[in-house]
Amino acid sequence: MALNSKFMQLYGYDLLLGSIAAFYVFMAPYTKVEESFNVQAMHDILYHRHQIEKYDHLEFPGVVPRTFIGALFVSILASPFVLAASLLHLPKIYSLYAVRLVLGCIILSTLRLFRIQIRKNFGSQVEVFFVILTALQFHMLFYCTRPLPNILAFGLVNLAYDYWFKGSFYAALNYLIFATIVFRCDILLLVSPLGLELLLSRSISLRKAILSCLVTALFCIGLTILVDSVLWRKLLWPELEVFWFNSVLNRSSEWGTHSFLWYFTSALPRSLLAAYPLFLLGVLLDRRIRFYVIPVLSFVLLYSKLPHKELRFIISSLPIFNLSAAIAASRIYNNRKKSFWKYLHVAMLGLFLISLGCTVLTFMASYENYPSGHALKALHKMGHLTNNSKEVWVHIDTFSAMNGISRFCENNEPWRYSKEEGILLQEFQGRNFTYLLR
Repeated sequence: MALNSKFMQLYGYDLLLGSIAAFYVFMAPYTKVEESFNVQAMHDILYHRHQIEKYDHLEFPGVVPRTFIGALFVSILASPFVLAASLLHLPKIYSLYAVRLVLGCIILSTLRLFRIQIRKNFGSQVEVFFVILTALQFHMLFYCTRPLPNILAFGLVNLAYDYWFKGSFYAALNYLIFATIVFRCDILLLVSPLGLELLLSRSISLRKAILSCLVTALFCIGLTILVDSVLWRKLLWPELEVFWFNSVLNRSSEWGTHSFLWYFTSALPRSLLAAYPLFLLGVLLDRRIRFYVIPVLSFVLLYSKLPHKELRFIISSLPIFNLSAAIAASRIYNNRKKSFWKYLHVAMLGLFLISLGCTVLTFMASYENYPSGHALKALHKMGHLTNNSKEVWVHIDTFSAMNGISRFCENNEPWRYSKEEGILLQEFQGRNFTYLLR
């Protein structure tokens, strides 16, 4: 009994957050076009291994190249589970569960390290409210298992927050440099204000910071060029091409634009929910948090200058904003019996209930957001061999490939799949496809 109590004391919060994230995985296992490179890369690493000529990215490279480093790391950790699934002759969809759950464990482990620093610096009660607010929000726990470059970078940013709160400022900067060079070049917008604040507060020396970050940068550049040049079969630094495409050429605007204030009027309110007003209150109530909020808020402001905006681009800011909100929630709770504060306490509880309702509604909408994955699952149940046929050949059009279908969704023989593009409508009859998924 005492052992169980000790375990729950150490890992209870992790089990809560992990259980919610796992629920999202099992209820919405499919992936969208933004995740396609990493999810296909994980599939190919696990199933094709050294047979690079069979890898999906060589036929469908996408708009810009991405690094294999994150997919490789997750695949290595997930490989025992995938091997067990293969030995048990389970469908490949179970391997998709495995890689997504492994990724979620990685991200939540880094969040755990940051949460421990919250307890040490602000107390256990602030930690409790940090967990409550995170659990009530949809996007962080839903996204933490999704193989996006933003999420891979998010894990490194959490480690940077951990070292930042420890006072290991050079280590924090080095983790952010790693995330910038390998996974998301836009993390530079977080490195810059954080580095400037540390210099102005004399927490670091300019000379040592430049030397430390330069060594890390050279290592990361060498690592990504080495790994990705082999797998892409050409000399390549993926994030440099992404930076050129998105920032210099501003081609990302072709996928839609939003106003300068969109992150503050739409993305942050939707992702933080109750924590949004509490975060603003926390900045007013505790001067200590301003040291941490200013660089992260500057990151969102700087990102706002780019016309193309998506919530996932600023997901790395959410833990710091949640911390500020948790500080405010803790202060309100401690003063709940005082005349003015009791009204704030009632309002806060109401916000928690509203957040829960919004999260449930958002999840229900997201569950229906992968129509092609559900369609292929239904087809596998009803599909069968036709007369004089030895295989079931399914054509997957571009829309279907972008809205829920990955290689992990495919079945073994007699099923066969085609993602060939540019087929004219009148040509389909002569191509002998058994089913068309459109």
